[in-house]
Amino acid sequence: MKEALLYDKLEDQKVRCNLCNHRCLIGEGKKGLCQVRVNQGGTLYSLVYGKLVAENVDPIEKKPLFHVQPGSRSYSIATCGCNFRCLHCQNHEISQMPRDESRIIGWEVSPREVVRKAKASGCTSISYTYTEPTIYFEYALDVAKLAREAGLLNVFVTNGYMTSEALDTFHPYLDAANVDLKAATDDFYKKICGARMEPVKESIRKMFSLGVWVEVTTLIIPGLNDDPEGLREIARFLLSISPDIPWHVSAFHPMYRLMDRPRTSASTLRRARELGLAEGLKYVYCGNIPGEGEDTHCPRCGTSLIRRIGFRVLENNVKDGHCPECGEAIQGLGL
Repeated sequence: MKEALLYDKLEDQKVRCNLCNHRCLIGEGKKGLCQVRVNQGGTLYSLVYGKLVAENVDPIEKKPLFHVQPGSRSYSIATCGCNFRCLHCQNHEISQMPRDESRIIGWEVSPREVVRKAKASGCTSISYTYTEPTIYFEYALDVAKLAREAGLLNVFVTNGYMTSEALDTFHPYLDAANVDLKAATDDFYKKICGARMEPVKESIRKMFSLGVWVEVTTLIIPGLNDDPEGLREIARFLLSISPDIPWHVSAFHPMYRLMDRPRTSASTLRRARELGLAEGLKYVYCGNIPGEGEDTHCPRCGTSLIRRIGFRVLENNVKDGHCPECGEAIQGLGL
């Protein structure tokens, strides 16, 4: 086990975890809500340090990140556990394992070995993904420091529920993040995810202010978060930060404990994309319907800049971060 970062020791051997916005008060011998941090004798420990449950070479587009080194590969890792309990989690077998099965699995991989594998596989970034990277914060931080030394980018795919303290600690090594903004209402977050909405919005604001490249994903679930006014609220929120933040509106399919909802229709995603563009966002993309709404166009002149299908880049016409036709700056990393 590894002693945790970002916690306070309290009376009676209790501890307060300050890693995510649940800020769990954990008694001696107990675990936090994520089930991967345990209080032993008044000291908080991570139970998943160095215990990978997934490692793959993925297209960066799979995160999804469309404005970060298009066409590149990202070494993608995860441990068990999550601080959300989303009823529709697509990776519930590993994210909810500590909660559903009361067990933690994984193979030992040192931070240095992760970076070595990433370099050897030709990746240009490391993505902390599949489960919530906040819950394996200490491990991710050690990997990220070595990755930065090796010239690799660090990417979070996250629910955005980390505390301000966690972001302050990690952000010097964090280059980009895709943050799930799951809905426009606190009610959705409480009922479907077991969390609150405002801390996620605050994380998006703070990441952007710290210079982290941010893209946002909303998985649209029929009857739960597909109300047009709610989608407009999300678009307006992103616009209030920057019109350059890419917004990915993705299709839901029945999963885990949310099997009673139908798949999201292509027409629903089209309307959501049109709505986001009409509100003033420059880049709105459809997800999980390959071949539609995936291309990047110049927001000024409409020139086709990056053509995609699924997770593949077919063509990239961006020249030194600008549209070759009108010179408009196209924001991102490594464009």
